[in-house]
Amino acid sequence: MRLARLLGPDLKQILKEDPDEVRELLEEIHPEDLADIVGELDPDEAAKLLAQLSAKDAAPIFERLEEDEQGEIAPLMPPESIAHIASEMAPDDRADFFSGLPVSVGDVILEKLEVVDPEAAEDVRELEKWPETSAGHLMTTAYVHVSPDVNVREAIEAVRAHAEDHQENVYNVYAIDSNEKLVGIASLRDLLLASPLLGLSEILQTNIISVKPNDDQEDVARRMARYDLNVIPVLDERDVILGVITIDDIIDVLTAEQTEDVQKLGGVEPLDVPYFKTSFLSFIRKRGIWLVVLFVEEFFTQTALRYYDPVFEAVKGAAYYVPLLISTGGNSGSQSSTLIIRGLAVGEIKPRDWWRILVREAVMGLSLGVLLGTIGFGRVLMYPEQHINFALTVALTLVGIVMTGCTVGAMLPLVLKRVGVDPATSSTPFIASLVDVIGIVIFVHVAKLVMANVIAAAGVH
Repeated sequence: MRLARLLGPDLKQILKEDPDEVRELLEEIHPEDLADIVGELDPDEAAKLLAQLSAKDAAPIFERLEEDEQGEIAPLMPPESIAHIASEMAPDDRADFFSGLPVSVGDVILEKLEVVDPEAAEDVRELEKWPETSAGHLMTTAYVHVSPDVNVREAIEAVRAHAEDHQENVYNVYAIDSNEKLVGIASLRDLLLASPLLGLSEILQTNIISVKPNDDQEDVARRMARYDLNVIPVLDERDVILGVITIDDIIDVLTAEQTEDVQKLGGVEPLDVPYFKTSFLSFIRKRGIWLVVLFVEEFFTQTALRYYDPVFEAVKGAAYYVPLLISTGGNSGSQSSTLIIRGLAVGEIKPRDWWRILVREAVMGLSLGVLLGTIGFGRVLMYPEQHINFALTVALTLVGIVMTGCTVGAMLPLVLKRVGVDPATSSTPFIASLVDVIGIVIFVHVAKLVMANVIAAAGVH
């Protein structure tokens, strides 16, 4: 059971009886658990609880709250109090907080922050100028930097001085020359193992792996994963360091991106807040739009069935196999689209690889189609009234449908990526509906070829 559910009722009671005891109760609890506790409280109770703490103690809790929780609590506290808390937050978390506030509320708090901590207010403006999903918005401006001319002891002293004013983990020391360019990086491990009097330049890593402020956050995540980095610097065109991005922020990015992709794959517009905090009307809007689109798309399936109804009437038992055939096409298309979307997300696949993917999926579809066609052929012949020609029709249709499903499911995400749309938008229900229509057309045309005599005898052209 979550700690929040255990301590939440006790905190409410203490707030009513003796608010000063709250500080003592929370001294031994991790800020992440405290954020869970605050998140379980009503907004007014959470605001009252944070008011009992110093800004330095409240900041680690407040910055771990969900964006919607911060937005509910902030207007209930005096702007001066929130400004003091914001001044103690990590720069990137502080920028995220202001980005999620309504403009009217954010401007008031930012004005107070300018009085409390002008440097923090300037950081907010600096980070907010970058797109929300860019490296510039994700970075923190709190990092240790020294001159490349110092020795190891002086670099370690700079780390200690930095740690006194900041709560973030320190991974590296960044050497910046007189032109403000980043010339090298020294890890804490290298500093601790080196002789105190050794010049810092002797242990600097000059092959710097970095990102640009306009790089997409997913590209940053892939780059850090590729080089096994805990932190990566953000450099401008002149190699001036603007900030650093740490692994904890990248984990949050990956979680958010994967959640969004999974929801899109299920045919749901991504949720802005957790499931239980999403309103009923929001669910209706986010799920209903896609359901309406998919429902309308299925009109074409119904239209195709009506158009080819004479063929189904002529071929005894054909209608019984339609659900089996089109669902197989949808399943194969969903498999391919999921593989391609994931490959695009992790950088294994590029849009320029479309030709290789098309050939690979076509061959894969042929192989899988032959497998399923063989099974379908045997299944049809289990019924004595069915002719071998109909069994062959079902088998060949399965080959065609599976090949179509694999190629369509693979190509659609690549097309969307090429035109700048999130590939996850080609959700599996959408592809399944599209392949349904194509599957019916394939079935009918195969039947017209293989069972031409039967269909002609029924007077169907």
